[in-house]
Amino acid sequence: MANIKTTPYFLWDYDLSKKDIRRIIHGGSETDKRWLISRILEHAHFNDVFEYLTIKDIVAFFPRLKMRPTIKKYWQRALSSWGLYV
Repeated sequence: MANIKTTPYFLWDYDLSKKDIRRIIHGGSETDKRWLISRILEHAHFNDVFEYLTIKDIVAFFPRLKMRPTIKKYWQRALSSWGLYV
């Protein structure tokens, strides 16, 4: 059986597997991590976010993430309500 690389729906324009995502999140460059965390927070369904990211990942990078303002405000409110971000 062929090894098929399945790209998650929120990375429709990239050829990255779940394994690639985890490798970047846990060992990639700062720039790649920020890009990927932003992409996940902007485009993944809420429950899917936590398949790839921990709250610690989000909080650590949040101030440096470039996201659409409405989405960033959404996550900022969520983190604030959880007592994790002011």
